[in-house]
This record gives sequence, structure tokens and C-alpha cells, in this order.
Amino acid sequence: MKDWKKSTVYQIYPKSFCDSNHDGLGDLRGVIQKLDYICELGVDYIWLTPFFVSPQNDNGYDVADYRAVDPRYGTMEDLTELIAEADKRGVGVMLDMVFNHTSTEHEWFQRALRGEQKYQDYYIFRDGEPDTPPTNWVSKFGGNAWEYVPQLKKWYLHLFDRTQADLNWDNPQVREEMKEIVRFWKRKGVKGFRFDVVNLISKPEVLEDDREGDGRRFYADGPHVHDYLKELTADTGIADMITVGEMSSTSLEDCIRYSNPEEKELSMTFSFHHLKVDYKNGDKWELQDADFLELKRLLSTWQTEMQDKHGWNAVFWCNHDQPRVVSRFGDDTKYWKQSAKMLATSIHLLRGTPYIYQGEELGMTNARYTDIAQYRDVESLNYYEIMQENGKSADEALRVLHARSRDNGRTPMQWAHGPYAGFSDCEPWIALPGNDDTINAQTEQDDADSILNYYKKLVALRKQETAITEGDIVFTHMTHPQVFAFQRTLGHTSLLVFNNWSAQTVTLEKLPSDREKILGNYPDEAFDGGKLTLRPYESTVYRITTSE
Repeated sequence: MKDWKKSTVYQIYPKSFCDSNHDGLGDLRGVIQKLDYICELGVDYIWLTPFFVSPQNDNGYDVADYRAVDPRYGTMEDLTELIAEADKRGVGVMLDMVFNHTSTEHEWFQRALRGEQKYQDYYIFRDGEPDTPPTNWVSKFGGNAWEYVPQLKKWYLHLFDRTQADLNWDNPQVREEMKEIVRFWKRKGVKGFRFDVVNLISKPEVLEDDREGDGRRFYADGPHVHDYLKELTADTGIADMITVGEMSSTSLEDCIRYSNPEEKELSMTFSFHHLKVDYKNGDKWELQDADFLELKRLLSTWQTEMQDKHGWNAVFWCNHDQPRVVSRFGDDTKYWKQSAKMLATSIHLLRGTPYIYQGEELGMTNARYTDIAQYRDVESLNYYEIMQENGKSADEALRVLHARSRDNGRTPMQWAHGPYAGFSDCEPWIALPGNDDTINAQTEQDDADSILNYYKKLVALRKQETAITEGDIVFTHMTHPQVFAFQRTLGHTSLLVFNNWSAQTVTLEKLPSDREKILGNYPDEAFDGGKLTLRPYESTVYRITTSE
């Protein structure tokens, strides 16, 4: 079993990764075709987002059958081959378990609609009148979080799309169903699991209106969530496997509990507070420049508290739900290459297990679509209308989607310059950004100074420098308006990490004379009067070894 603290995980969104059968959709055989590329990157695991049978209202996060491969992605034989071929290359396959809710097309929900009490108890149904939802909770995708079923005279809870009905984890039969699904995939050779919005699975016994917010304070990190995770882990035998929980609107204290080895719940957690520093007044759909000092404060707090109390972070910038980081926090034009490398250094040398999202290692950018018809994401389409209802013009709403839409991370992987960027031989399910002439895997593999080859160095450095995986972390220059800096220390070895998050040159203090530069995104070093100078978006990492 791999040590997940020393591992790097590569996330694959199969629908947009590689199309092997030329229907415009990525598939499992496409992943098989690219395993050597993944292996050359040096990663230890690949995390596949859901490929299960689904109506695709939320791109697979609305699961209709947890034990079957959706034909649009291939067959169970394809998946078996993928697991075996990855294993031959020393790469484990992680699956994405969507256990907070199912598709309303799932057999369980369909039987509930037919009036079977057993399956109504699998979900959160409440009696009521058509015009009076049980609570005022707001769906993550907009609108009320309850849907009325006229023939039953009942409402069901859906924290996400109305076709994603929340499961009732207080029902022991539901918990047993989830355990058996995990066991099923373990028997198939899966090496780890990512659990989608898993901190939402435990709802309060009494459901009440939220007079202060949208309801999340009642159901995030709910009353029995730790008990249910302990039970799931113990009864399925996954305590020694790599497991990561996606935590929505969570707390630091809860994430410490989720990931502390003594609790025997999860290996690590995804949290998203650091990715809300450009939300004006905390609203995803209102834009502001990123608050860099707040970003540093959040990262420092989570890193040091998790360290001191034995928790473990999954560290990341990008995933299928986030915009591209080089467009978000970097400069995707003049300093595209430098800022993409700087952002990678900033995250990969933190304390935690780093995750690379497909295309991040190429410096892929946001889509910047010019027409709402180009968008596919249910959340984006819903909020495009909601923003206009709230007073924004169509152009203003589109500009927000340029920065916020989840589709920014879902454009096809750019393998080569040419028709459809080497992703497919026919028009993809979603449009490309149109910059594959310079941003593509083929070009970057042949360029020693490329973002791709820099990522390979980062992944390799993690395996070489024990201070990265096991060392303590201390943050420095916390009030500096442009520099993100920290020190990793293990025994007599320290790594000094400096990152300039701006297009301006900055000068810092003198460095110890016995320093050794081990990584940087500029080929040389710059000093001013003996003081370290960081050029626009420069990253540099030094090793210092002491005898005491």
C-alpha cells in the first residue's frame, strides 16, 4: 500500500480527458491510452470522477446505478483493464463515491415514487402542502432545496439539483447499501476513494427554517457525520487505503477530526475556504480581486492547525468544480508560464497530499465563452438566469461566468494543436478555449522549460525531499502584500520557499550563504545588494542543511 502522505494524485474528468471512439465524449479507453503520459508525470494515483450510469444532469454526480459503467464511458471490461494497466505502472485507481444523494432515476427513488415505504425511508421525505416547503433551505444550484411530489403529497430534500435526492443516512439500511458499494469496488481492485460532499450526509433530527442563512449551518458537519464515517471505514476495511472527503462549508475543527489517524475516518480532506477569497461578501456570483493576505491567513491557519492537531490536508487549486487557477490567481497572458509554475510551487510544497487536475500541469486557462449557449453546467445555466433576475444584465452575468463557471475546468484536455486539440476527431460535448496552439501536451513535452516539465520536477522533488512530506511548516512574510513564503523543516534540513504572487519585482532579506537552490521557475538567481530579488511571479526553493 502506498504512503499517501508521499503521494501525488492526478484527477481525471473522463468526459473531457480523451475520446477514443470519436463521439465527442471522453471515455475509459481514452484514459487507458494516456496511462503512459500519466505515469511519466510521476503521480501515484488517478482519481476518476463518476462514470457510473447517470442521466448526466450534473455530469455524473447524479448516480442512477453505483455498480454499472455508463455505456457512454465504456464497459466494465474497460474499467477492469484500466485498473490492471494502471496497476502495472504502479498507479492506483481511486473512485468518486457520490453518497449524499442519488439521481431521481435510481431504482431506489423510483420505487419510493411508486409508494414503497421502505424506499421512501431511503430518502428525506416530508408530508406537506404544495405551496409550503418543509424549510426555506436553498439548493446549492439555486432555488428551494425541496421538491414536491403531487402523487405522494410529500416533499423530498435535494441540496443540489432537483434530480439529486438526498439520502437518509439515519436509516441503517442506507448505510449498509453504501458499505456494500464500497466493498464491490474494492473487489474490483480499486485502491482508494474520494467521497463527494460527504460532510453533508447527516441531517439534523428536526428540520427548521434558517433565519440567518441558506440552511447549511444546520446540515454541514451534521450531528452524526463522524459516527457514520467511522462506521463506513471500519465495516468496509478501507482504513489503510487512501480516502479523501470533499467537505462543503466545513470547519477546521471538523476536518481535523475527519483526518486525524486516531479517529479512523478519512486519510485527508478537501476544504474550500482558500478558494473563496475572490468572492465579494462571500457570494460566489459577485466578483472582486482576490484578497491575497486573507488567502495567506487561511492557508497558514489550516496548515498549522492541522499539523499541530494531527490532521492532514489534500492541497489543491483546481478540480472539476473550480475555474483554472492560472486565470484566477495568476496571469494567463504575459506571465502565463511563470505564474502557472509559481502557483504549482505554492501548493505542492505545502504540508499535505497534492492533487493535480487534468490540464493544470499544462497551464490550461478558463474558457471565456462568448455565448451562454456554449455553457453546459446546470449551476452556471441556473445562475445566469438568477443573476439577471437580481438585476444584472446578460453581459454582466456572462462576465461572472467567465470567472466562476464550473465549465472552465471541464473543457477538453489539450493534447495537441489541431482539430479539437487532439481530444477527439469530432466536435466535443463542450467547446475548447481556443488556445491549443500554444497550450498542449505535445508541445510541452518537447520543451524543457514547459509548465508540464516543471510539474514533473515538483512531483519528483516530493519523493526526494522528506522535509516536504514529513517536515514541519512555518509561514513567514505574512504581512507582505506580494510574497507567499514558508519553511519546511525536518531534522537538520530546511527548505525555504518563496513565491512572488505579482507582476512587480520585490526584494527580500539576505539568505544564508550555505543555501542550495533546488527549484525555481527562472533559470538564474537575482540579488540586489546581496538581498534576494523575486522577479514577476518568480518561485524559488532553497535547501539549507545545518550540523546542529
